[in-house]
Amino acid sequence: MNWDPRFVERSPMLSALAAPAASLSTCAEWPRREVLQALMTAHDVRNARGIQLRIVAPEPKTGLSYEARLYDSGELEVREGEWHDVFNVLAWLSYPRTKAALNERHVAAALAESGAADARRLRGRNRGRVRDALTVLDESGAIVVSTDAQLIEDLRAFRWKRLFWERREDVVASMGAYIFGHGLFEKALNPYVGVTAHALTIVTPANFLSEPIERQIRHVDALAAGYVRAATGLDTPQLLAPLPLLGVPGWWADNEREDFYDNTDYFRPGRQNR
Repeated sequence: MNWDPRFVERSPMLSALAAPAASLSTCAEWPRREVLQALMTAHDVRNARGIQLRIVAPEPKTGLSYEARLYDSGELEVREGEWHDVFNVLAWLSYPRTKAALNERHVAAALAESGAADARRLRGRNRGRVRDALTVLDESGAIVVSTDAQLIEDLRAFRWKRLFWERREDVVASMGAYIFGHGLFEKALNPYVGVTAHALTIVTPANFLSEPIERQIRHVDALAAGYVRAATGLDTPQLLAPLPLLGVPGWWADNEREDFYDNTDYFRPGRQNR
């Protein structure tokens, strides 16, 4: 897909990136690494060790692992002309705390799984469930927050029609869904029936859904980062709940009809995450 400087307007699912993406709206061509670096520097984005991120070209596979390079020296590998990598940069700008926490846990999990003295070259090793979960959230994740625990329970129990249609007003008032995974942002450029996120679900007493989107994202980033850093946070991919994205009110025109939620090929019954 060619570069589109107004890509955020393609879908409301991309609204979490509105603030950092505004700086790219004047780019007539794919933004070069130095343009993306200027954004990182302006926002003072740092990894969990406090090292300011520096955008670099990918290193040959014989070198450091992606996560170790990012954690050791703050070097973020970016390929030019790739939506996937542009969205990864924008995800760092929007969710810096959570992205840093994911990177830190990746390296810690790699060390624990390997028993090695360090994880600097742990490319291609067998991955455990923790790193699987971290990767799924990083690539295909969403963060769902609600002040109503029952809405979260309906989501995790696959009660899609009850959640998104029968309790639609409650969802709009008390639940927020935010795309996090940079692979999922890429899919949101051209949404299709079937696109599904793996959601981190959080119940919170603070209702910040009426605040501007930039402030909402800051709240969500803080909540998700705390969850990722928790000792038992994201121990397995099964802790993440499937979320059919086109069912979220306001994200797809067809979900204004009740019968949209009768499509069980998309809104599937399934395992109940606890």
